[in-house]
Amino acid sequence: MTDVSRESFTRDTPAGTTIRRAMPGWGWTLAYGIVSVLVGVFAFLAPFPATLAATMVVGFCFLIGGFASLFAGIRNHHGRGYALLFGALSVVAGGYMLLVPIGGALSLTLMMILWLGARGLMELYVGFRFKRLRGLMLLLGVINVALAIILYSTVPWSALALPGFILGASFLSGGIVAIIDALSHRHAPAA
Repeated sequence: MTDVSRESFTRDTPAGTTIRRAMPGWGWTLAYGIVSVLVGVFAFLAPFPATLAATMVVGFCFLIGGFASLFAGIRNHHGRGYALLFGALSVVAGGYMLLVPIGGALSLTLMMILWLGARGLMELYVGFRFKRLRGLMLLLGVINVALAIILYSTVPWSALALPGFILGASFLSGGIVAIIDALSHRHAPAA
């Protein structure tokens, strides 16, 4: 009798033991993980080209989303003004990021600075108001505000590398998880 699960294939033997076999496709997951790790390492070693690539990808996504919103605004009467305005802003932002990727990287970095600063201030507020996890929330708030200040004090140089480092961290961590997952499916232990 064969029981197929999402994690692995199992087969009962005549002796009553269950043997687990490797999940099909583990090699593709391993290859994906290795490529992701390599892309992540490249992004850390060459953050400027990775920043330009990340900015252009975000710009392309803004452009596609903007055109979709414009089309929806033209075709739909409900929320037409919002859809048209949002679409126009997205097309302009996406076009700017594609045509002037360094300016787009600067914009992304400034948004990151605002986000870190606002988040840090909220965490400090919560940390001072509540007793539960007060120390951790205050520490997190201080770290995020400090990061915002450091990034702001290093603009425009930080804008040339920050998106690349974020991209590198994402690919590197995702690749490591994919490799671990693939290897765990390849060497599934006997039950």
